[in-house]
Amino acid sequence: MCVLTLGGELFAIDLRHVSEVFEVEAVTAVPSMPSYLTGVTNLRGTVITLVDLRGSLGLSVGHAALPFAVVIRHGGRQVGILVDHVPEIHTVAREHLLPAMQAGPAGARPCVSAVLRLDQRLGGVLEVPQVFAQVDGGSAAV
Repeated sequence: MCVLTLGGELFAIDLRHVSEVFEVEAVTAVPSMPSYLTGVTNLRGTVITLVDLRGSLGLSVGHAALPFAVVIRHGGRQVGILVDHVPEIHTVAREHLLPAMQAGPAGARPCVSAVLRLDQRLGGVLEVPQVFAQVDGGSAAV
């Protein structure tokens, strides 16, 4: 699992979907994009769309720029999820994954599929296909 922090909270993404992590240097805004699509950046000649998931995860969006991006892949596509920090990579045993509770209308965090127990901390496991579904459906800023 790629462990990351977003809005001060712990999350994780299955490493099979992560292609790389990089420090975001320049973001180009694209007119008429939804607010959760922050813009695009050039990563060694490849244009990467940058997504801010804080709104869909129920986190305070604020105005602070997120300094890192985790590039995730699914179905031949890729996007960069903006994050605060990527402190660790972990091998996680099944017993450290707990079912996610989907409280609230239609699930408060629809792209969180499980809860990761890491030492004394808990974090949400982001389900990559659901992240792409939210981006495609225009609901990543719920």
